[in-house]
Amino acid sequence: MAAGGGLRMLGLAALLLPGAVLCRGPPGAAERRCFCQVTGHLDDCTCDVETIDAFNNYRVFPRLNELLESDYFRYYKVNLKKPCPFWNDNSHCGVRDCAVKPCPSDEVPGGIRSGSYKYSEEANNLAEECEEAKRLGAVDGSLSEETQRAMLQWTRHDDSSDSFCEADDILCPDAEYVDLLLNPERYTGYKGPDAWKIWNSIYEENCFKPQNVKRPLESDKGHAFYKWLKGVCVEKRAFYRLISGLHASINIHLSARYLLQDTWSEKKWGPNVTEFQRRFDEVITRGEGPRRLKNLYFLYLIELRALSKVLPFFERPGFRLYTGNKSRDAEMKNLLLEILHLAKSFPLHFDENSFFAGNKKEAAKLKEEFRLHFKNISRIMDCVGCFKCRLWGKLQTQGLGTALKILFSENLIEKMPESGPSYRFQLTRQEIVALFNAFGRISTSVRELENFRNILQNMR
Repeated sequence: MAAGGGLRMLGLAALLLPGAVLCRGPPGAAERRCFCQVTGHLDDCTCDVETIDAFNNYRVFPRLNELLESDYFRYYKVNLKKPCPFWNDNSHCGVRDCAVKPCPSDEVPGGIRSGSYKYSEEANNLAEECEEAKRLGAVDGSLSEETQRAMLQWTRHDDSSDSFCEADDILCPDAEYVDLLLNPERYTGYKGPDAWKIWNSIYEENCFKPQNVKRPLESDKGHAFYKWLKGVCVEKRAFYRLISGLHASINIHLSARYLLQDTWSEKKWGPNVTEFQRRFDEVITRGEGPRRLKNLYFLYLIELRALSKVLPFFERPGFRLYTGNKSRDAEMKNLLLEILHLAKSFPLHFDENSFFAGNKKEAAKLKEEFRLHFKNISRIMDCVGCFKCRLWGKLQTQGLGTALKILFSENLIEKMPESGPSYRFQLTRQEIVALFNAFGRISTSVRELENFRNILQNMR
């Protein structure tokens, strides 16, 4: 997607600032203007940028990349045909790079197709037992009491109030499997007022900001905005920083996989330093670029913390990354657990206990507002005119929403039985795929920053 003002985008990212002129200077000056403030400790955290860089780039990123190339994580079922629920605008991007190529059903592993209802072989067997009972005309009493309880709990889970996202109905005829490796997130050329409307709606209507407080780049250096942001509670400040971090990450993907050459014989994609500077250079963005990058690191910490917290769910013997290939499934589960143990070992985790503390009634009200605001953002993704941008927008908001769900379900996760159904905390396959792919996008962004830093260091 693309947006205008301070939130202009291409794909799900910012457009070029009109009239911006890239500054020249001695070697290293360009790098300093983008990164000089992206160092040291992060606000509201005990962690620092350098620790995250080293941990991600050399330990997490290589393992996570391998995991996301596996069958379980590369196929994502999504409905890209849902109408926009907020405004009557059915216009779609006509640029060819906006298109998404769905998978023919016979290319999706059988275990994923049959098991898309839930997350594990255990759940698949229960679902199949129910379907068989219906097919034979059996009454409910023909199911075991445990099966009835489990199915009731899973049904309740699907409609429960713990969800931070408007999830697609994967049984809908319009829902299709997409191979994420064949439809990568990158520059699409999508831009204009329709694209601008997306981010404007997100920031203006869903980030707790009063209408009279202007966003940065819409006012003089954003002094009023940051004065307001500093004065709000930690939860609302964190909400804004998560959305800003997601926006920054998408901008980085756009800049890192930019269409550099488009001829009849080939297309060439690669890093576009000019695009990166237009979005993150301190001078060009009037100080906003480095703040956006630091918000990316804040988002990284939140999603990393969620992965460390959800380890017990995936450690249970009954959980499988079920595709039907038994040996490969076992291999990928071991890799997944390795990544989760690595996440747990991170020494400077974000402390989510500062969220929704204090008066229980007020905290509960604020938590519900937080959840509903984020859920609304997930619905806005159905208004994106570029289908590839819509795909990745829906996936990444669902992934972040799943991370938030995990963080606010810690007590339920701790009480899960080691075997058998977990009645109170569940993750669907869609949530699992979105969770790890969304973190993969953030991890990739952090890794790409190292590449851009090295390029900029040698620029004059």
